[in-house]
Amino acid sequence: MLRRPSAVKLLSKERASEADLLRFEREVQLTSRLAHPNTVSIFDYGRTADGVFYYAMEYLDGMDLDRLIRTAGPLEPARAIHIMAQVCGALAEAHALGLIHRDIKPANIVLTERADEPDIVKVVDFGLVRTVDRSQGVSDFNAAIVGTPLYMAPEAVTAPDTLDARADLYAVGAVAYFLLTGRAVFEAGTVIEMCSKHMWEQPVSPSEKLGKSLSPDLGTLVLTCLAKDREARPSSAATL
Repeated sequence: MLRRPSAVKLLSKERASEADLLRFEREVQLTSRLAHPNTVSIFDYGRTADGVFYYAMEYLDGMDLDRLIRTAGPLEPARAIHIMAQVCGALAEAHALGLIHRDIKPANIVLTERADEPDIVKVVDFGLVRTVDRSQGVSDFNAAIVGTPLYMAPEAVTAPDTLDARADLYAVGAVAYFLLTGRAVFEAGTVIEMCSKHMWEQPVSPSEKLGKSLSPDLGTLVLTCLAKDREARPSSAATL
């Protein structure tokens, strides 16, 4: 009734299992708890009379980072920092509520603009989000290797039942690397090879991958996010 520009996401029971429908509903319920300006807003959700689950979210008139880099090439460091700082802001709120996104990647970060400001970030697709009970140290989401291998933390492969917010920070580092260099941290021919590289291979510096010098502090910070040992990464999205 408000006639707000909206995007509607649908999941038909004929095209999805009951588990898919439950995951989809859970995505909406969790995302609707988030109010950060850099997180996509959920307006409403429900099921139609014939059982199709849907939710309506704000319509994003913009471009995701994957398309942006493949179209325009690497970003200038200042622009990349401006974008990733907003991503960290969205994640800081989610992490404070005990939510881990688990699929931070360029395609899930959309750039929009306001009348007076370009490059407004919206983090989308909390479909793989996981909740962590801090008192119990366990999750209400069945442990599984999920996410996108190009941006997946080592522990997401070796011990997915132990994931915490620092897995998202690894992905933030991998996305920042992609923005700065125009290339992924690792390149591989198979998913298994890609996962192996994330577990064992040390990434080259963004400057070396790009072929020109970047700020040493920036390069070091990106590589710190990509540390194999999560204890060596920044302690939180807010700190990052």
